[in-house]
Amino acid sequence: MSKPSTVAFEAELTESAVAVSQRQTLRRALAHDASHYLLVPDAVVTPKTTDEVAQVIAAARMSLAPITFRSGGTSLSGQASTHAVLADTRRHFRRIDVLDEGARVRVQPGATVRQVNVRLARFGRKLGPDPASEIACTIGGVIANNSSGMACGTEQNTYRTLESLTVVLPSGTTIDTGAANADETLRAAEPELVAGLLKLRDTLQRDRTLVAEVRRQFSIKNTMGYSINALIDFDSPAEILAHLIVGSEGTLGFVAEAVFRTVPVQAHAATGLLVFTDLAGATASLPALVDAGFATIELMDALSLRVAQTEADCPEEIAGINVEGHAALLVELHGATEPELDRQVDQVAELLEILPLAVPASLTRDADSRASLWHVRKGLYTAVAGARPSGTTALLEDIAVPVAELLPTCTELTALFDEFEYEGCVIFGHAKDGNIHFMVNERFDEPGAVDRYRRFTERMVDLVLARGGTLKAEHGTGRIMAPFVRRQYGDTLYVLMVEIKHLFDPTGIFNPGVLINDDPTSYLKDLKTTPTVESEVDRCVECGYCESACPSRDLTLTPRQRIVLRREMESARANGDTVLLESLEADYEYEGEETCAVDGMCAVACPVDINTGDLVRRLRAERQGTIPNAVASAAAEAWGPISRAGAVALSAAKPLAALAIPATQVGRAVLGKDRVPLYDARLPAGGHARKRLAGDARADAVAVYFPACVGTMFGPETGGIGVQDALVTLADRAGVPLHVPSGIDSVCCGTPWKSKGFVDGYAHMSRKTVDLLIEATDNGRIPVVSDASSCTEGLELMTRSAAERGIELRIVDSVAFAEQFLVPNLTVTSRLGSVVVHPTCSTTALGTTSALHSVANAVADRVVTPEDWGCCAFAGDRGMLHPELTAAATAAEAETVAAEKYDAYVSSNRTCEIGMTRATGNPYRHVLEILEAATRPRSEYVTA
Repeated sequence: MSKPSTVAFEAELTESAVAVSQRQTLRRALAHDASHYLLVPDAVVTPKTTDEVAQVIAAARMSLAPITFRSGGTSLSGQASTHAVLADTRRHFRRIDVLDEGARVRVQPGATVRQVNVRLARFGRKLGPDPASEIACTIGGVIANNSSGMACGTEQNTYRTLESLTVVLPSGTTIDTGAANADETLRAAEPELVAGLLKLRDTLQRDRTLVAEVRRQFSIKNTMGYSINALIDFDSPAEILAHLIVGSEGTLGFVAEAVFRTVPVQAHAATGLLVFTDLAGATASLPALVDAGFATIELMDALSLRVAQTEADCPEEIAGINVEGHAALLVELHGATEPELDRQVDQVAELLEILPLAVPASLTRDADSRASLWHVRKGLYTAVAGARPSGTTALLEDIAVPVAELLPTCTELTALFDEFEYEGCVIFGHAKDGNIHFMVNERFDEPGAVDRYRRFTERMVDLVLARGGTLKAEHGTGRIMAPFVRRQYGDTLYVLMVEIKHLFDPTGIFNPGVLINDDPTSYLKDLKTTPTVESEVDRCVECGYCESACPSRDLTLTPRQRIVLRREMESARANGDTVLLESLEADYEYEGEETCAVDGMCAVACPVDINTGDLVRRLRAERQGTIPNAVASAAAEAWGPISRAGAVALSAAKPLAALAIPATQVGRAVLGKDRVPLYDARLPAGGHARKRLAGDARADAVAVYFPACVGTMFGPETGGIGVQDALVTLADRAGVPLHVPSGIDSVCCGTPWKSKGFVDGYAHMSRKTVDLLIEATDNGRIPVVSDASSCTEGLELMTRSAAERGIELRIVDSVAFAEQFLVPNLTVTSRLGSVVVHPTCSTTALGTTSALHSVANAVADRVVTPEDWGCCAFAGDRGMLHPELTAAATAAEAETVAAEKYDAYVSSNRTCEIGMTRATGNPYRHVLEILEAATRPRSEYVTA
């Protein structure tokens, strides 16, 4: 978009509440998506409502400024990028309304597929489309790309399960196609559009040859061009419009919300990995497997299996294969009931016996084993792409052919890889549907690379079309295949598609260059190059899987954006663009570093195991000067008195909040907001010294108790006893002896130093703590129990150094310890009616969230975990340094919690409890506190 258009567009929005941003950091953060294209928008808008979207569209129309809508940024074909105006609809369009006991669901475009399915799960329902990127892809993209997935085929894809949608057209008209009078409203508002659609409908339906060709094209998965099958599937103008919008990739209108018909969740499943000696054996077995009723049949070639074997959590079924030319099919049977699944398993038993398998087949119903296999498959593209050579760009293609043509297609593709000297190419995908993905790596900044890619693409297009296939099965046409739509459909149907685009968008401002493009070389422009930056960055494939779990996603940046901005800074540095570099660096200190909670939730979601927190910790370490490092090291040496001083200060500030708050505000203004915490009257008073719990070592001790220093810093909520006294009391009550070592006040899990990048201070504290624990545990003979989940995680990491001495220190979180050792030996004397639980990022990383729920269930009739829960981002003192971070991170969960009153509010980490107390106004306590209150002898019982 030219600068005059930018100015004109912004001028049109002068009276609107929608702000137009041309800030380099925002523009470049949103320029990157999962595709191999990179277009930097001239301007970014973030509308909050449908009315604001209409204002943005009106401004674009009046200024002739092209506009592209972007949500999850997981699209792979370049359809969510622009050089013009980019509208970010991820932040404010997330409402989900479950209808008719889950039979239908109304969703806005910013909600992810996983979020919708979580809402539907209680009703035994789910969305039909099941893309592998369900953790990150949003409903806006699902509709725009006509998403399908691994099990839904063409029967339960977006096109087939969409009931209605509310769309804002390029003219500014907003239409709800589900309204009773939708056709009449549409005719009145858009007479030329309706007349044109009906004319195209009638023209197509009169030509039997064209109708047959359309049906053939859409008999397999097909997202090339527009969904012109709508012209023969529907007669109603509103229905035709709605289904043309499906798969239109933002070129025909903005979908403000949609209503889907949901499908039943098959409650029972059996999963197996069928390993063949070669690809031919796998593909030859497909007809028999399809006829046998397998719900999913996923293909993985030899290189896919090898890459999966490099993952830390690779399941044994894959790890045990001596891969040569092998191929595997991941298959699954579904049943509504256990007996139904039993029948299916029995029916396929004979088939599995006669298949030419390299290893005997077995089907597992174990949830963990099944999840492990599917984790490999869902993360396969990103895992393969993450293993690519540094500096290369991963290109994922997506085709479909009739199943009978799958083997020759794969064989010819492999030959093409060799001919064009593409190494490390993989083939995988939805074999049941003849839908495969293949990936090549290209270094677009090398001479001849673009021409090689052009020649390869031309040959690949000829190959697929010769086999009766489609050039895009489920990833959308985008920029990558737009020049080839005419070749796939022929002139007549292509011209029909061009007419559809003109009817909806006569000025061509909606996502130009996408889906319809007469420039035969357009797919070779704006290709993404990936500079080598640093180890934490280089593996990232910009898939966006991390974003929905990031606590700062609605405040500043996401993990993906933190990484891509490092790439942008490196490119600016290499290009000598000091103005851009300085602008990005200035913003990055706050947006990239200071507001990162380093909670590790991104690593849980990342298929290539990137923990962006590690990057941020290293950057913080590089920023720390000599004096701060010296102070941090001194604090590690004198941690006992310092932690007690912090507690005393909090207790002293409590009655003097009116003075303490402005005092810390002045300190923050002088020394910096990332240096001085902001005192808040909602903070608790200080806690007690840990040494009061210490005693002589006991030969009968079951575990060493490591009370967290956070319990010293922060006392319990009013009326509570705190987790330290709760755990000691519970252990005594259950007859489980614990040992608290002397010297406990001087040690720590090290997180305060590690999270801020104080390397020397962390090393000093690690030595002290590990030495103490080795002695206290009798060289690891008994485990260590920590009463704060984040500290448990920190100790686990810290005590790995003991292994270098040949000593295995076992660290156990207190909720897991309570579940195993305390609850079975306690009698509940006073049950609670309801408890709401806040899991933490650390219980997620440790795998102890189930134990947290188990302890809560032991004392409450009803235990609720909010569907919108996420990391609270208090992150030690981060919630005091940047309270806006915790406010943004907890907003959705707090809203859910506020909708109902509970008897107790619990978590498993003191700072998380403080963060949630601040967010909700309700007193969150450690779950062991309510366990202690609920198991008191009746003579001692008082309300907790």
